[in-house]
Amino acid sequence: MTGSGYKSGFFSIVGCPNVGKSTLLNRLVGQKIAIVTDRAQTTRNRITGILTRKEYQMIFLDTPGMTRPRNKLGAFMQKTAEDASKDTEAILFVVDALQGVRERDAEVMRIVRTHKSPVIVLINKCDAASAAQMQEARDAVSEAGFDKVLAISAETGENVDKLETLLCDYLTEGPQYYPEDMVTDQPERVICAEMIREKALELLREEIPHGIGVGIDKMQLRPEGDLMDVWATVYCERESHKGIIIGKGGKMLKRIGSEARKDIEWLLGVRVNLQLWIKVKEDWRNRQQMLNELGYRDD
Repeated sequence: MTGSGYKSGFFSIVGCPNVGKSTLLNRLVGQKIAIVTDRAQTTRNRITGILTRKEYQMIFLDTPGMTRPRNKLGAFMQKTAEDASKDTEAILFVVDALQGVRERDAEVMRIVRTHKSPVIVLINKCDAASAAQMQEARDAVSEAGFDKVLAISAETGENVDKLETLLCDYLTEGPQYYPEDMVTDQPERVICAEMIREKALELLREEIPHGIGVGIDKMQLRPEGDLMDVWATVYCERESHKGIIIGKGGKMLKRIGSEARKDIEWLLGVRVNLQLWIKVKEDWRNRQQMLNELGYRDD
């Protein structure tokens, strides 16, 4: 129960692909709930992260990187990112100091300006960027008219405590929306599917990952309660990709499964027997039924 004076608020995390949004979300909530790779557009759906303190609760909405859509999945991701920025206490606009503030960042700036919510610019990777790179990024966002600017490192946590303090100013008196031990509203099966996709993104060749989707077919705890059976299907768009995902003698698929199983066991707190299957679904990213089945839906 929360008494009078308790505060809460919603914050969206937006920016171009691969600038560190999901790493920031994990850092803010203190736990891995969003997958992270060095591939652009790793995040495909909106992910809710919950930070609860004695006096307040902050709800963060991590969004797909904003870019020009090339298929129905891309259009869904773009709409998800834009919708999440509406009616929040503030928008956290993340830019990458190493990459610099580029033309596509300017496009995101244009989009966030259309929303009523105030914008806080976070210049990420201050731990790795040079002083000149940091200054160049500051100058670029200042010229664009943003006055709330904070340099952070989502990777090391530098200045993330300052960000939390800053966000307290935007909270309003309101309820605790989620239980205090809850860090995300994502179902476990969704997080498990994403953990499998994360390992595939990390281990496979560049031309394959964006054509991969993962669905959890079944999760069942054995009667003894000490082992969880998880059946999952990895979808790809071409028959040639299927062979690459399986690998010589099944080695690649086994490696993906082994790496994912470790994370899933950490998440579920129980030993896991993970079984992976591969299915070819040509052009599934443009097939609405497949998008719905894998959780990429507007509802």
